[in-house]
Amino acid sequence: MTANKTDFSRGKISKPLAAEIVKYINDPIARSDFDHSYDTMLDINRAHVLMLCKQGIISKEVAKKILKATDEIQANRILPDFSENIEDLYTNLEGRLIKMVGMEVGGQQHTARSRNDLGATVVRMDTRKYYLQLAGLFNKMRRTILDLARQNYDAVFSGYTHMQPSEPVSLAHYFSAVLSGLQRDYQRYANVWEGLNLCPLGGCSMGSTSYDIDRNYTAKLLGFNGPIQNSIDCVASRDYALETVVTLAMASDTMSRLAFDLYIWSTPEYGYIEVDDSCAVCSSIMPQKKNPFTLEHMKGLAGHMEGFVVGIYSCMKNIIYSHSKDTSVESTRYLFEAMHDMEIDFTLATITIGTLTVRKDRMRNNALRNFCTVTELANYLVRYDNVPFREAHHVVAAVVAKLCDKGLDSSHINRELVNETAQEFFNFETKLSDELIKEALDPSRIAEAKKCIGGTSAEEVARQLDLLEKQIDADDEVLAARLEQLAKAKKSLEEAAATVEK
Repeated sequence: MTANKTDFSRGKISKPLAAEIVKYINDPIARSDFDHSYDTMLDINRAHVLMLCKQGIISKEVAKKILKATDEIQANRILPDFSENIEDLYTNLEGRLIKMVGMEVGGQQHTARSRNDLGATVVRMDTRKYYLQLAGLFNKMRRTILDLARQNYDAVFSGYTHMQPSEPVSLAHYFSAVLSGLQRDYQRYANVWEGLNLCPLGGCSMGSTSYDIDRNYTAKLLGFNGPIQNSIDCVASRDYALETVVTLAMASDTMSRLAFDLYIWSTPEYGYIEVDDSCAVCSSIMPQKKNPFTLEHMKGLAGHMEGFVVGIYSCMKNIIYSHSKDTSVESTRYLFEAMHDMEIDFTLATITIGTLTVRKDRMRNNALRNFCTVTELANYLVRYDNVPFREAHHVVAAVVAKLCDKGLDSSHINRELVNETAQEFFNFETKLSDELIKEALDPSRIAEAKKCIGGTSAEEVARQLDLLEKQIDADDEVLAARLEQLAKAKKSLEEAAATVEK
């Protein structure tokens, strides 16, 4: 194939792209851009043309013809034949524009611009749209967890360290902890906006332009906070892609830890929670099975996110700080796939957690028997027998050891056993009665007794959850303002184009 003489998209290059290159690189990229970036690219074209007209670089009549043709191109989507000797979606759109209005008019659209800054702007705009969608899903998931927490102040069970029974906590307290981690995850994600929502348009290939363009105007029309301040940085910077995926990966890691806990607690051996039938599958051979498979997907998705982070980072290291295909294509190749995985992750978490059944009696019964309450028994020895904590710790440890040797659980602790052990090791008689020992070993009382900041009492956990809810409300307000910013910019762009087209 020889280059079409009327095709100016290949510049001085006389041969068409090799068929293999078109098949594996240009065609897939162009088709993906057609599916995801068609309208974005046309909006950027509108903003750029409006700016060129405003600055007197092109005439109002030229701008009017281009804008009207752009409306027609948007209304009549035609998938180009990307196997032909045209490199990408933009050159196809430009070619279509020129066919409609002629080279004299259509050829002026690309004045003071390059595909480099155009492409950089497209990806930022597409990313921020998905970014804001994910922020909404993130907050929806946080509210779902918050709602479940508020329903379970009285669901007391044994917390775990090293996967061993530790001390009594409420399920509300546990979810408060997870929400605290997710709040930090969201804050990191929210901060990405400041680096993401900056406009590269006007950086041209990398060296700016000698035309008197107004980059603040185009940035405003496209909903950006402002222009990137250096023309090289306009086309070189893809750090927002890495930052987006890193912060999402960190959130996915927190979610995978939550999923793992729920996964373990859903086993019959624990029986603390049960996933809804709508979030489970049965075995093809074992009729008793109820597999909480959404939790498995959540754990697996965190592994994918780690891979996406490494992929983006690896593509951006040791390349020039300017435009290249490493920068513009390979580094962002899996950005939207990563964001799609997080859309799945947030959705699975929301539906699974929002439909959980909590087995409060099972939780409490386990806590009464698995020795998670004996730290408080040591505290009672300190208070009532006036012995050092280390001494009390040793007495209780010996009591536990004796029961374990006999295959008995903590429900068998009584005054006789405690007193015998205290006398054996430290030669003192305990003042604890069976009633006080029972009180000491009550998991609900223990959880309620811890009222300090960060504690497990219902009142204190409610305070924690109130703070977390207040932050979610604030985050939703910021998100709403960002969505409104883009909506207002879109409206301003449409109104400015309509004014010129009259």
